[in-house]
Amino acid sequence: MINQVTIDNIDGVKELQSIFNVVFKQKDELMRTLTANPYVKMYTYSVNEKVVGFIEYSRIYDRYELDNIYVLEEYRNKGIASCLISFMIEMAQKDNIKNITLEVRIDNNIALTLYEKYGFVKKAIRHNYYGDCDGILMEKEMM
Repeated sequence: MINQVTIDNIDGVKELQSIFNVVFKQKDELMRTLTANPYVKMYTYSVNEKVVGFIEYSRIYDRYELDNIYVLEEYRNKGIASCLISFMIEMAQKDNIKNITLEVRIDNNIALTLYEKYGFVKKAIRHNYYGDCDGILMEKEMM
């Protein structure tokens, strides 16, 4: 089940972040983003009321930028990331978005395959984008 992140359920998102040992933002920054930035959209994917996946994207004028997508390791290869990407694409269609962009590590073959499955095309290499690794800029044309 996909749910929009709100102030009421933000603790579940923070739990997911800590599991990945990745901190996008501190909890108070997430709270500020939720209350002050209408352009950032965050959604969770839950199984039996447990948050197992997360997607965050931003609307920038007439395009979306995928900022983060994560699925807990034990829930991978079950179509959850596909469901989250499909949901974002569906929202982009409703919002008349022209394109969706993202950056991905050049060595993240699983993510590259997923994005290509949904029509994202490699546009450019960003050297040392991740410090220790190049990034690939990808784009999906919507119109």
